[in-house]
Amino acid sequence: MQPNTKRWLSVLWNHFWLIYSARTAIAATIALAVATAPCSIGKIFAADTYSEKVREYLERKTAAASAQRPVSLRGKILWGSSAVRLFYERRDFRPAWSTDTGPLPQADSLVQSLRQADREGLTPGVFHLANIESLLTEMQQAESKKQPVDVQKAAEFDLFLSDSFFMYGSNLWVGRVNPETIESNWFANQKSTELAALLQTALDSNQISQTLQSLLPPHPQYKGLQRTLVSYRSIAEQGGWPLIPFGKTLRKGDRGERVVVLARELAVTGDLNGGKSSITDLYDDAIEQAVRKFQGRHGLEVDGIVGPRTLAALRVPVDDRIQQIEVTMERWRWVPHDLGQRYILVNIAGFTLKVVEQDKDILSMRVVVGKPYLMTPIFSSKVTEIEFNPYWYVPTSIAVKDILRKILSESDYLAKEHIKVFLRESEEAPEINPDSINWSQVDTENFPYRLRQEPGPMNALGKIKFIFPNEYDVYLHDTPARELFEKPQRDFSHGCIRIEKPVELAEYLLKNDPQWTREKILAAISDTQTKIVRLAEPIPIHVLYLTAWVDSEGTINFRDDIYERDAVVAQALNQKPPTL
Repeated sequence: MQPNTKRWLSVLWNHFWLIYSARTAIAATIALAVATAPCSIGKIFAADTYSEKVREYLERKTAAASAQRPVSLRGKILWGSSAVRLFYERRDFRPAWSTDTGPLPQADSLVQSLRQADREGLTPGVFHLANIESLLTEMQQAESKKQPVDVQKAAEFDLFLSDSFFMYGSNLWVGRVNPETIESNWFANQKSTELAALLQTALDSNQISQTLQSLLPPHPQYKGLQRTLVSYRSIAEQGGWPLIPFGKTLRKGDRGERVVVLARELAVTGDLNGGKSSITDLYDDAIEQAVRKFQGRHGLEVDGIVGPRTLAALRVPVDDRIQQIEVTMERWRWVPHDLGQRYILVNIAGFTLKVVEQDKDILSMRVVVGKPYLMTPIFSSKVTEIEFNPYWYVPTSIAVKDILRKILSESDYLAKEHIKVFLRESEEAPEINPDSINWSQVDTENFPYRLRQEPGPMNALGKIKFIFPNEYDVYLHDTPARELFEKPQRDFSHGCIRIEKPVELAEYLLKNDPQWTREKILAAISDTQTKIVRLAEPIPIHVLYLTAWVDSEGTINFRDDIYERDAVVAQALNQKPPTL
């Protein structure tokens, strides 16, 4: 999503420190959204002196509000000051959450929703909850005593509630954090809505909580993570799981106190059948099977042995796993609500690809993704073409960093790898005899050549390439290095995504084309001639980075944060709203 096309809701993506520095154009775009928003405001107030005083206070307090001059109340900054100003301007500055007789039911509904924000992996306290509850108590006490509420307090109560709705609603809809500010290559989110219009509709219909719920990601994965978050918080409240002490590798037949601790942890995590009732100091069949289950859930080699990597995963505290779940829920809020009726989902951190139809996995396979210093980017696109027997045009970065070194050490390297050399000046440039080039004079600053690997068994792209337009020149492709799919951690590529089952994916994508049966796909591969097939129905592809997910059986899975991104998101999630 390019900056010049961002909708007004991007104001609500960021915390105040981003809003404060936003351009004045943001206020204009919010104004347009609110001005065009439908609004049917009933006569909540009678035009008496008290109501007019509250209205006047609201107008005066928000008069100069903008992204550059936010409203402040009780030492707190209103997070969406421009939106708040325009919301009240639209309703002639009349209070939205109370009448002369006290708070409306809509206020209670919003407070209850804010108190439950932790279910979404968010912190209730950041949404002005303490000030709202304090003011609500004072207003309710005044109401019970049939005493008038202080005008300023009534107005502050209204402002805090409206700002909280905008803040919380925005957090649910697009995330608490704008991903582009912390993960510059994340362009998956294309959502927009008019929260000001939603607020007025919710107030009129008395459906505050239902409206907020409608903003949540509809994806089954998000709902599975919600349930898991509740479960893991319950584990944390009971003291978490015991961490097995460091020591020698444990395997079936071993005895001792470390085995007891291991069994207790596996019972808490739900991996040990029979739970705590089956715990002994013997590493028996039940514990071995529990370790295997744990290893499978954490992307480890499934051998039933507690070696260094398995021990490291076992020693991750429950609070860290909770943070991992919360971070993943935030990432799902960055994802479009509509992924498509059918789509391809690549999880970089999970090294997996799935084809999904109607929320059901149709095809699954392992993938190889970019190395930590050559990260596979995060984005959405559509697969439009399949190329059989592709040429590989070697990216210049790979040519100068990897291949040049091999050319200098092996005189026949290019011939052996079936790589031809051309000048980079044009696509029609004639082939150059590599023996005519003094490769020792070529370096990263002086590399005027284009290298092209011919189709065949040595080709780095294998036999099939799947093309989806993107600015990173990333694609799915086959690979001759099939052995890499057997490794539990598969970050070996230069950024593109190598897939385990290219023929099966091609067969699926061409299943409605009678010209392309499985037999014809295999024949096209065997022919060795390059052939490009355009898909009659391009399919959406979403390349994401998720270190936690719930599988089809409802079991939580965790993976290592190979690109070290989770901590940055967690830190942004935990940032407190600004104060004066």
